Amino acid sequence: MNELDDFYSSIREILSKARQKAYTAVNFAMVEAYWQIGRRIVEQEQQGRERAGYGEYLIKELSKELSSDLGKGFSYANLWNFRQFYLTWPQEEKLYALRRELTWSHYRLIMRVGNSEARDYYIRESADQRWSTRVLERNINSLQYERLLSSRDKHEALLAPTDVEKEQPRDFIKDPYVLEFLDLPEAPWPKEQSIESAIVDHLRSFLLEMGRGFSFVGRQFRISTETKHFYIDLVFYNYILKCFVLIDLKTTELTHQDIGQMDMYVRMLDDLKKQADDNPSIGLILCAQKDETVVKYSVLKGSEQLFASKYRLVLPSEEELVVELEREQRLLMERKDT
Repeated sequence: MNELDDFYSSIREILSKARQKAYTAVNFAMVEAYWQIGRRIVEQEQQGRERAGYGEYLIKELSKELSSDLGKGFSYANLWNFRQFYLTWPQEEKLYALRRELTWSHYRLIMRVGNSEARDYYIRESADQRWSTRVLERNINSLQYERLLSSRDKHEALLAPTDVEKEQPRDFIKDPYVLEFLDLPEAPWPKEQSIESAIVDHLRSFLLEMGRGFSFVGRQFRISTETKHFYIDLVFYNYILKCFVLIDLKTTELTHQDIGQMDMYVRMLDDLKKQADDNPSIGLILCAQKDETVVKYSVLKGSEQLFASKYRLVLPSEEELVVELEREQRLLMERKDT
């Protein structure tokens, strides 16, 4: 019976892979068709550029014709999106460099991102991490690319596929983290235990916010010496970096004591739990506020294993996030120069 089960499973797998390949091929054929339509619209517009409002008139008339002949899917808004799709990637070689795993809905979201480097990042991550359009939209709206960029002084790792062996812990750290999915208010600020419980209850969303390669190990993770027990709020393992990631939650401003405690936790876990093929553990303090003087004159400065990031319990407006990210980048450069 086991042999038959294996036989049936292998047949199902063959059919599943074939269907997925067929879906991907058809999907990208439609993406390609939308790009071609966008190109023809732009070319026709250029022929009548002397006439005021010709582009708008052209798309309206095309929408009427296509809707009459082919049915739904060719509204004015959709045809305008096809036009923008072409204008976003006007070179044909760029079109064929796009990831075939992604749907038109993915590209419709990504093409609205103004920064070409951010677009490349969202294309790669959406395909590699199999983001749904809902996850992609959330990450774009929360400026995930910019938040990753704000925590380092170089950005090559975000611009193109990287050699995994060269990726460093800082390439995985965001600042700030946006935890609006926990459904907790910022006023009054909840207790650490409430935030920790909410993270475990919304673990899938938290892992998506953390980024690539994270898996959950435990909550209130105990490490023990001969004389005492210590409890780490949250412990994860990152299979890309091949190391443990320790998270300590703070509802107050970052202090030297917090940093010293995390430094101790990392050293203890490496001594007691790390396997021979694991890399050194990472310690991440998630705090409500962060005093840059504390960061500057603590072991956080220049450390490759210890980090402190702020977190937000509600999704800030794009303007608020931009201001905060610009501030973080400025402080990062100041720390680098000192």
